[in-house]
Amino acid sequence: QVQLVESGGGLVQPGGSLRLSCAASTSAFSVYAMNAMGWYRQAPGKQREVVAGMLNDATRNYADSVKGRFTISRDNAKKTVYLQMNNLTPEDTAVYYCNTVNRSWPWGQGPPVTVSS
Repeated sequence: QVQLVESGGGLVQPGGSLRLSCAASTSAFSVYAMNAMGWYRQAPGKQREVVAGMLNDATRNYADSVKGRFTISRDNAKKTVYLQMNNLTPEDTAVYYCNTVNRSWPWGQGPPVTVSS
């Protein structure tokens, strides 16, 4: 079964940047490469929401709330997906997770991201 391990969260001031990583533990390269991957977040008291998704460089999608500030990328050889987050605001405070866009793999722990002065 695939395991997802996210990293890179932390405390950052408004306007700052963070880069999240999510590594998938599968020995089957094709299993990973054929799946569109996404980043999700869940703020306290709110439902988990999708933030960004991509299959390849030509197919990236973002939630309106993060367009122009967040960038999703992936390295299939490393079975890792990234989320570069710039110009962070307190509204970005949440626990961040990765998964396929169909949410078909078990959720990881998710790194908390706190944006506060």
